[in-house]
Amino acid sequence: MKIVLAPDSFKESLTAAQVCQAMKRGILQVTQTAKIVSIPMADGGDGTMDALVSATGGQKITVKVTGPLGQIVPAQFGLLPDGKTAVIEMAQASGINYVAPNRRLPETILQASTFGTGELIKAALDQGAQKLIIGLGGSATNDGGAGMAQALGVTFLNSDNHKIESKIGGGDLSKIAHLKINKLDPRLQKTQIILASDVTSPLVGHNGASYVFGPQKGADEKTVKKLDNNLQHYADIIAADLGKQVATLPGSGAAGGLGAGLLAFTNAKLEPGFSIIAKEVKLAEKLQGADLVLTGEGSTDGQTKFGKTPFGVAKLAKQQHTPVISLAGSLGPGYETLYPAGFTSFFSIVNGPNSLTQALQAASENIERTTANIMRLWLAK
Repeated sequence: MKIVLAPDSFKESLTAAQVCQAMKRGILQVTQTAKIVSIPMADGGDGTMDALVSATGGQKITVKVTGPLGQIVPAQFGLLPDGKTAVIEMAQASGINYVAPNRRLPETILQASTFGTGELIKAALDQGAQKLIIGLGGSATNDGGAGMAQALGVTFLNSDNHKIESKIGGGDLSKIAHLKINKLDPRLQKTQIILASDVTSPLVGHNGASYVFGPQKGADEKTVKKLDNNLQHYADIIAADLGKQVATLPGSGAAGGLGAGLLAFTNAKLEPGFSIIAKEVKLAEKLQGADLVLTGEGSTDGQTKFGKTPFGVAKLAKQQHTPVISLAGSLGPGYETLYPAGFTSFFSIVNGPNSLTQALQAASENIERTTANIMRLWLAK
């Protein structure tokens, strides 16, 4: 029996590789004869770099960059074996993981900047990268990628025509009157840039970066409105000075608007994150001949259908008529609507009432136990 393990990471708890390990332990509790194929997956968010580096035999390079709140943090990017392709997760430099839950406040999201993401891109270019795959997910920011642009040489001017020297956060966008790109790193124009994202939200509006994702990062209702207005102002400046319309582009709202910044200042193209990773790791090929596929993510609900890893895995497996069982830390509203995509069943791994902290800490044990129970049921059929 061939069992393919193709989960995403469980956010703020386990990497996709760790989830695979826990699933494998659960299977081995029940049967020692199955052929287990582990394929850690991602959809543009956390785990994108690990998935691609692991699948290709690349390497990770560590550099120091500016974190979202100005602190110096260690960040990694992946360099694939061709020596020309770098994989960058913006969360490595500007992720919500750098902001403790009790600091996710209105004043924090107004300050948070993607400057470090720009530094990480520059480090990859310095390493000789000619192609960048940039994962847009897990951000602490809502600055439209302005901080990133600053780090790469874009000059932002205030109403007095003076350069804005401080690292721009989402709360500072209203100060921008003009921008100049004459000092933008020239290597970017020769670099192929692919943006991997599971988000199709535009930059502004009620479906945009601020309204949809701002509250998760600490924005209250008043702050959400301010951030959205600031992003609209920023988009207007980009339109006036560069002739590019980014306000309503699908995916421009990804990673607090970093998608918009990259689309505005580089030749980047946005692609579904899952599709990029699935192609690179040859997922469809590895699913061939499988008797069962196990996938999963931290939380599954109706939103999973919009490009999340388990949904993509199920669609590919369905083409080969392979059963798919998905595990999740929690099953939220609308998960039942996912069955037609190719899912056989869903299981929550939580064992009784738990606080979020307890659930995160016990995720590995809970995945192992749940997988073992799934296998006992599967083998009894």
